[in-house]
Order: sequence, then C-alpha cells, then structure tokens
Amino acid sequence: MTVQEAATRLLEAEKSKHVIQPLTETYPGITVDEAYHTQLEFIQRKVDEGAIIVGKKIGATSKAIQNMFGVNQPDYGHLLDDMMYVEGEVISLKDFIQPKVEFEIAFKLKKDLKGPNVTVMDVLEATDYIAPAIEVIDSRIANWEIKFEDTVADNGSSAAAIIGGKPAKLDGIDLTHIGMVAYRNGEMIDSGAGAAVLGSPLRSVAWLANSLGKYDVSLQAGEIVLSGALTSAVEIEDQDTFTAEFDHIGAISVTFKR
Repeated sequence: MTVQEAATRLLEAEKSKHVIQPLTETYPGITVDEAYHTQLEFIQRKVDEGAIIVGKKIGATSKAIQNMFGVNQPDYGHLLDDMMYVEGEVISLKDFIQPKVEFEIAFKLKKDLKGPNVTVMDVLEATDYIAPAIEVIDSRIANWEIKFEDTVADNGSSAAAIIGGKPAKLDGIDLTHIGMVAYRNGEMIDSGAGAAVLGSPLRSVAWLANSLGKYDVSLQAGEIVLSGALTSAVEIEDQDTFTAEFDHIGAISVTFKR
C-alpha cells in the first residue's frame, strides 16, 4: 500500500462513516515516517478541496492517553477550518464515527515557530494568548484498535475542536500546575493539571514545533495549537454536555446531540 492509497482509504472512511481495519494490519510494514507522509497527503487533499489549515493538535502527551490507546510517544495532527466550533454550539454526533472528548489548553500564536531547536522560551514569546479547549477525537480505524502509526496517519485521530471564550495572557500563569476539573452532565468525571502534558503545555508546543520541522512544516502566526489532553479521553453519548473548568483561564462547555 502506498501513502496515496492509505490516504484514500482514510478519506473514504471519514466521508462514509464506515471504519477500516488498522493500516498496521493491511500494510504491516508501515513506518512512522510513512504514516506522517500519509497524514500530509490526507490534509493536502482536503486543502485542495477548499479546506484551510488553522492550526495543529498534539496527541498522546499524557500517560493516561498513552495507556488508553497503547502508544508510548506523542503525535500530532492538523486542524482545519471545518473542524472548528464556537463554544455554545450544539454539535451533531452524526458528524463522527466513534468520538471521544479531551480537555486541553489551546495556544494562539502571534509569531511563527519552526524547528529544530525551538525552546520553551521561544513558545512563551510566540504565544498571543491561551484559552480552555475541548477536542473531539475520532478514529477511522475500527474499534480504536490503533497502533502509533495508525493514529499518526489518521491525522492524530482528530475530528473537531471547541475553543473557550476567555483568552488569557501567559503572564503570571504557571502552566505546569494549572488545574482542571471536568464534568459530564454536571457530575465531576476527572481532574488534571498542566504537568500531565509532557511536564508542561509549553514544552508540548516546543516539541510540536521541533517535530514538524523534520517535515519542513512550521507553526504559523495566527494558528491555534491544542497542547494535549490533561486527562483520559471520554466517550460521548447522545445529549451529553461536557464542561471543563480551568484555574485562571475560565471554563468551556459543549453539548452533543444526535
């Protein structure tokens, strides 16, 4: 199977809402590099059809997520304009296959970042503001039976993002210790802190810039970066409302319906 064939299978699965078997089974020799090139092909075809790249997402940054999906390192994906939702919208579950939510801190950049050698200080200087965010992850792979190469090829298993409405400057905020409490239909389901994300969300964004640099891709001014989940992913059911309350930067809420 070629990169082009793998991208075609993923795109067809996304459009039809019918899952496929893991690429690591149908193409057992797939490498991480080939998986990233599959993702780039997947995204380029969407751009060719009119989609606009508005940012990036970092996945599998916390031990909780790595353990959930059986991977042992972070990955990343692209955010497109048609994946972005405004807080307060009711999101249709018909747009997804087997979705889950993650609670994250989003970065809005005011300067470009391109690896290698991007540091935490570079990220601080390049950040315009941060905001609470919820990411919808989804897999085109049957039953989430993914290995690292599968989720990489599948755009980091990303499907949608909702950004909170209270942007905050980084001045005086300790992102390592920033706390978050998540609720489902008013009941607390989990809590976490920024340290769960590679030790700090700042370090996560630096990792992303350096990883993208290997493929001559940069983070650009104006882009949104989802820095990684603070807790495990949670399955979504009809009529669910999820809320995440973050210290210092406010809360975000979203409702899903069929």
